Amino acid sequence: MTEFPLGRVTGWLAASPGERAAALTRCLERIRTLDPQICAWVQVQPQLPARKGRLSGIPFGVKDIVETAGLLTEYGSPLYRGRIGERDAAIVRDLRDCGALLLGKTVTTEFAYRAPPPTRNPANLAHTPGGSSSGSAAAVAADMVPFTVGEQTLGSILRPASYCGVTGFKPTYGVLSTEGVLPLARSLDTLGFFTQTPEDMVALWEAMGHPAERAQEIVFGLSEDHEVEPPMDAQFRDCVARLRAEGLAIRTIDIGLLIRRAVAAGRTVFLYEAARAHHVHWNERGSGLGDLADVVREGLGIAVETYRDALQIIAGCRSQAADAFAETPVVLTPAATGPAPAGFGSTGDPRMNAPWTTLGTPAISVPMPVGPCLPLGLQLVADRGQDALLLRQATFLANVLGRPSDPRDEPVG
Repeated sequence: MTEFPLGRVTGWLAASPGERAAALTRCLERIRTLDPQICAWVQVQPQLPARKGRLSGIPFGVKDIVETAGLLTEYGSPLYRGRIGERDAAIVRDLRDCGALLLGKTVTTEFAYRAPPPTRNPANLAHTPGGSSSGSAAAVAADMVPFTVGEQTLGSILRPASYCGVTGFKPTYGVLSTEGVLPLARSLDTLGFFTQTPEDMVALWEAMGHPAERAQEIVFGLSEDHEVEPPMDAQFRDCVARLRAEGLAIRTIDIGLLIRRAVAAGRTVFLYEAARAHHVHWNERGSGLGDLADVVREGLGIAVETYRDALQIIAGCRSQAADAFAETPVVLTPAATGPAPAGFGSTGDPRMNAPWTTLGTPAISVPMPVGPCLPLGLQLVADRGQDALLLRQATFLANVLGRPSDPRDEPVG
């Protein structure tokens, strides 16, 4: 029986049932060994798959704002400590229908907002893994499980993926049902996944029944209107230079105004919706909700007319973004402002990801080669509905930058 890397979805898919069963035992042993230091899991209690399928016997973890029947669903909050889920959320049902084995629940920040959780970054235990999908990112980065479910309202998938050195994918808004997921801001909340590499993400996406087309020749867009820390700036520019040296067509585009308008309108929508989603918790705990209490207070002061105007602005921004994507179907940006911050007072800054969440576009963070330094991610973004294109281009770029990729991919650019 051949052992394969526990963190690779592709390895699990190629394995026999016996090899998958043995690998599951190895996953559980690895969690027992490492999680006392990393704290990625709320609960580990393997559940039987619903039926056989492409993902039969492949374990996964789920962020603890996602409802799971018979398992803890505490939303990262002491208000719900010990709460047991009553049913499986739609995403859990879908994965179990594909044969995947629900391993347990991963740590989230409280109510998927900013309060730092106990989770540590496997790349350096003295640094945050990011949030709010902290445990989902850390579990994959530590090779505890081949994939996990995360959720993003601002930057809660892409930023932790960048910090932890894994791949994080946020599909087009609405592609994955959020039924059974605790809301933060319903117009923005988006489910997604963590895997080791873009190749693994493609394999997972296809195994779930979604298309992931072959790579094709495109012109990449380059957004330079961002403020990031020197390590990220240097690494991002180096990667762009390497891609250009390999013959890829990369064109600088001016989308700064579009991004700023989307961010402003998105903040209004976030505040308005989050205040109404968590008003009851604010009534119970007041300032004990920390940063979320400030959100509720500010959001309750926003008039419905202002909220509706913001939604209209976002709709206009989406139309403008579609025009930009028509010329450059995939846009490249940093996936975070820098490496994972030291300490645990913050989960980091979501500014590099929030505009794309507001616009509802698919986005993916791909680990850049950084040697012994802290991980950094390259963010790729495409137009709404272009998830398959984005996944294949991410796999191709990872290959160009020296990471494992699908050998069937054809040269691009």
